[in-house]
Amino acid sequence: MRTESGHDLRHHGDAEVRDDGGSLVDLAVNVRADTPPVWLREHIAASLGGLAAYPDGRTARAAVAARHGLPVERVLLTAGAAEAFVLLARALKMARPVVVHPQFTEPEAALRDAGHAVGRVLLREEDGFRLDPAAVPEDADLVVIGNPTNPTSVLHPADAIAGLARPGRVLVVDEAFMDAVPGESEALADRVDVPGLVVLRSLTKTWGLAGLRIGYVLAPPEIVEDLQRAQPLWPVSTPALAAAEACVGPRALAEAAHAAHRIAADRAHLLAGLARFAPAGLRVAGPARGPFVLVRVDGASAVRRRLRDLGYAVRRGDTFPGLDEKWLRLAVRDRSTTDGFLRALQRALTD
Repeated sequence: MRTESGHDLRHHGDAEVRDDGGSLVDLAVNVRADTPPVWLREHIAASLGGLAAYPDGRTARAAVAARHGLPVERVLLTAGAAEAFVLLARALKMARPVVVHPQFTEPEAALRDAGHAVGRVLLREEDGFRLDPAAVPEDADLVVIGNPTNPTSVLHPADAIAGLARPGRVLVVDEAFMDAVPGESEALADRVDVPGLVVLRSLTKTWGLAGLRIGYVLAPPEIVEDLQRAQPLWPVSTPALAAAEACVGPRALAEAAHAAHRIAADRAHLLAGLARFAPAGLRVAGPARGPFVLVRVDGASAVRRRLRDLGYAVRRGDTFPGLDEKWLRLAVRDRSTTDGFLRALQRALTD
């Protein structure tokens, strides 16, 4: 889907590794490497014996509610966060929806598909892509923002986002990558004091479940009811429900917390390596707090093609509103993978 500004809102990182990209080292997709873990695969596999019955999401829904200390009426399970964006676009009444960019493009695509005219707030590179609350129009009755934001990796202060709430406004915060932030600092998922707050969470990124499609919405009960009415019957499969219950349990939360600290260390290693290319004009947006970093470099399209020839897939940035062809997004990987990538980047920038 190309908009009047020329951005392909339906281009996602998986396009870099489909078809002839299957053999590439994947730095284009933000799913954590070496996932799902064996214990989670076994847990999901054990659910297959129940496939003859229709899915019953009550246990998984209660588990998600307990994980966030919320009443079950504030939880809706979805087939990934992407379904949640479609439900919001189709089920809620709005006159002036606004999306804060650069960010994941699916919310705007879903709103446009539902017939809405979408306003954009473009955060500025010179401000470090940090949120400027004053830039959000006062009459916006639906505002969408990511935290930490894909692709900029910026973690906005929770209070700044909460300050966007207004009577009659739905405030949608995409926290798909929040569990990759140590301590989930700046999370709003557990808050019930922010009027109109809708938080989206995904279990596909940290747990490597993109092919299973599982996520959830945390929102006031009346919004959950509106979204639920727009869902088809049995929208989340039995294996996905088993995964949801497992991924919000104590073992999974402890493992995710450990992974978040490891990602932070691996990101620091990547950033230190990228700093060596500053004389070549490479600049990192930041400070980065997500499991990916955004870099600007002249000739980024050619650099991406050279990296591909050298065996590495990275995400082009020009499909994100607010960015252009000089930007690339890099997923954080382990140190060995990063060192190999940095060697390839050296060649891509000098060949």
